[in-house]
Amino acid sequence: MRDQLLVEARGVRYRYEDGTPALEGVDFELRRNETVALFGPNGSGKTTFVLLLNGLLTGEGEIRVCGLRVERKNLPVIRRKVGVVFQDPEEQLFMPTVLEDVAFGLLSQGIERERALKAATGALEKVGMKHNSNRAPYHLSAGEKRRATLAGVLVMKPEILILDEPTTFLDPPGQRDLIHLLEELPQSKIVVTHDTCFARALAQRAVFFEKGRVTGAGAVEDIARRFDWDSRPAR
Repeated sequence: MRDQLLVEARGVRYRYEDGTPALEGVDFELRRNETVALFGPNGSGKTTFVLLLNGLLTGEGEIRVCGLRVERKNLPVIRRKVGVVFQDPEEQLFMPTVLEDVAFGLLSQGIERERALKAATGALEKVGMKHNSNRAPYHLSAGEKRRATLAGVLVMKPEILILDEPTTFLDPPGQRDLIHLLEELPQSKIVVTHDTCFARALAQRAVFFEKGRVTGAGAVEDIARRFDWDSRPAR
């Protein structure tokens, strides 16, 4: 049903400032309660595409998120609906303590400080990080940093989570812990990843990007086999 369609992209194009094409007519859909993995080599357009979904980049074509067209007037609402967890947690952790980092988004929206800190504590509890509330982010392990950045996104109560290479810097136990955590979250998810094992554990579908185009879409196992993606090293 159309009301279950959270992301709808049609003919999406994007060029870098020097004119180099990054995306050349991408079509994509994400439905409610669905997790989709984005596969493809470095430079194929995966990260560029997801940054277009909440207006961090502006391209051509049409993108709708929760029924709203991605354009300037709708960005404040869309950015509350789409939470992005970047590949490097250091890009999202910059406050003196973990609690202040997680509360930052709410405080920047004008939410009263006591309410914001209470909501941030709840988000940290959800990701198993409440005991680290008063620690400095740079003292955290890679897995703890990933959970802290996720809490900072979840506190905004998005409908869609975008995770860019979420297993980067994580050892196998950290990857397993992240899988268990993400499985419990109700949001629809888009996961940019080279890690087919991670994708198999979470995603119902995979979409393959090559040279700025979607060249395949289907079950994770089918796409991994079709594009020989299991032979690629996880990064």
